[in-house]
Amino acid sequence: MTTHLYPELDEDAFGAGRLTKVRAAAVSGRSCRRVAVALGVPDRLRAAAPASAVHDVERLVRTERVLASVIEAVIGACYLHHGFEATAPAVVDAFAEEVERALHVPVDHKSALQERLAQRGATVTYQVVEEDGPPHDRRFEVAANVNGRVLGRGAGRSKKDAEQEAAREALEELAR
Repeated sequence: MTTHLYPELDEDAFGAGRLTKVRAAAVSGRSCRRVAVALGVPDRLRAAAPASAVHDVERLVRTERVLASVIEAVIGACYLHHGFEATAPAVVDAFAEEVERALHVPVDHKSALQERLAQRGATVTYQVVEEDGPPHDRRFEVAANVNGRVLGRGAGRSKKDAEQEAAREALEELAR
């Protein structure tokens, strides 16, 4: 994706930092999961699983980390078997929607919040205030604290998602 993106995007318009953020968002765990679902990876895993593993497979195909790891492994296997020249266009095509999303919908609220606070000489800390559910289906609630004050709260299936949501809410609070 890096080999494709950097020549395609105008560095003067985006700057190196923004280009890095676009690439990171386009190939994030969440993006890899969406690509895996679009390519039918969960269905293929279900079909390939032995009957005795049906319950485990169902749990696994709902997990972002598992699907992201599987799609990365598939890309790696294609690269090793077919080489860069054959694999790269397919990867770029598979992630095209994720690149568009990354270009138009910035998702790194934590970095944006940190940058805004740095201009004011402040910092943010994140605290898990609640954790619920079994290990394979955990939910987290996180508070974004600035100078001892909670500016935002967020919930998600991972600490990272909950922190992003808390940061988004904190940014909205600062904009008021």
